[in-house]
Amino acid sequence: MTSFLQDRENQVLTKGKDFRDLVGGKPSVAGSVSQRACVFCGSRVVLYPIADALHVVHGPIGCASYTWDIRGAMSSGPQLHRNSFSTDLREKHVIFGGEKQLYHTLTHLIDKHRPEAAFVYSTCIVGVIGDDVQSVCRQVAAEKKIPVIPVMSEGFQGSKKDGYKIACDAMATLIGTDNSKEISPVSINILGDFNLAGELWILTEYYRRMDVQILASITGDGRVKDIQNAHRASLNVVQCSGSMMHLAKRMKEDYGIPFLKVSYFGIEDMSDALYEVAKHFGNDEIMEKARILVKEELQRLLPALEPYRKALQGTKAAIYVGGAFKAISLVKALRLIGVQTVIAGTQTGNTEDYKLLKAICDDGCILVDDSNPVELSEFVKQTGAHLFIGGVKERPIAHKLGIGFCDHNHERKLALAGYEGMLNFAKEVYETVTSPVWRFMKHPA
Repeated sequence: MTSFLQDRENQVLTKGKDFRDLVGGKPSVAGSVSQRACVFCGSRVVLYPIADALHVVHGPIGCASYTWDIRGAMSSGPQLHRNSFSTDLREKHVIFGGEKQLYHTLTHLIDKHRPEAAFVYSTCIVGVIGDDVQSVCRQVAAEKKIPVIPVMSEGFQGSKKDGYKIACDAMATLIGTDNSKEISPVSINILGDFNLAGELWILTEYYRRMDVQILASITGDGRVKDIQNAHRASLNVVQCSGSMMHLAKRMKEDYGIPFLKVSYFGIEDMSDALYEVAKHFGNDEIMEKARILVKEELQRLLPALEPYRKALQGTKAAIYVGGAFKAISLVKALRLIGVQTVIAGTQTGNTEDYKLLKAICDDGCILVDDSNPVELSEFVKQTGAHLFIGGVKERPIAHKLGIGFCDHNHERKLALAGYEGMLNFAKEVYETVTSPVWRFMKHPA
């Protein structure tokens, strides 16, 4: 690679050529135009799907606009989370402070919408001018008799991953504050699934068939009361380890709840997730129901995937996503349908995550941590990838290079989790790669 990688040489390697470990979790190099988002964005996307809570952004209107409806998170009931409320701080508030503005905004919105709780997000400008957000939240909570939780997410503190931790700490103040729900002895919390395109409902059906109760979904289709009761579950199942591992560890320390790291993407990981949950409870009946479920789903799915596998042989894909567990699952899922992964990168993976990712990739695959558009474009050209799988920021890279793009980020509207999601994924990859539009490209990939 060219000189722009010199400061990041430990964050890029080619399997089979470089035999060192890829280093993850480092701060972004200044000027690298990282694909990472800010702390505020990280906090917002984690808490946003709690559907019966009020979400107020204390800052300029642009911050609220940037994160408005940012996840494709669906709700089976309230839709309050779909609104983007802001204190709309302006020049006069920078000079005189915005605490009064925040107080009036909160009291008005709580009176109007009657939420179960309110989250207040601090943005960069609030950290600069020094508003006492916590004091205002305490005052409003005392007056309105609901939890009003400050989320101290000033964007300049770090990266999106730091925002995840701040969001988990905010949620931890809710957990353990209610004991009213009826709980099964075989109950779990799902952490890190955000019900994108209704994926949580697919998982809920699987666990129902195993007679396992989902006590709280944190935070997809989330409810404040469920989160308040989450300390009473027998097990935490962590889907997005990057965003929710901190909360899982806190709940283990505070309430003694063990946790499992799983992925619901792809056949192998979906099946392993169900088996691991059944194994945890040590119940032969639950394990047998898990085996029957997996057998039935695979008998339906594998024949349906075969035409796609044959059609996609020889296709090469680039992956750049948020978390490493998602990337690992994608490599496995792509291999199942005949697609080779030639680039695998993430925004928030750590060194241990990359060891696992490297182990399952083929020789010649470029692995990268915290990349940027210039690097990713160069990697695609080098490897001759036909398809890019990423999020909203990677879409323009694929379009400019004239290759197919599949959205696997939190804005998507297509369910990709579970066995049903695997079939959706195969269809999307096939339709993207074989689209007639490539006939009109001068130099199609």
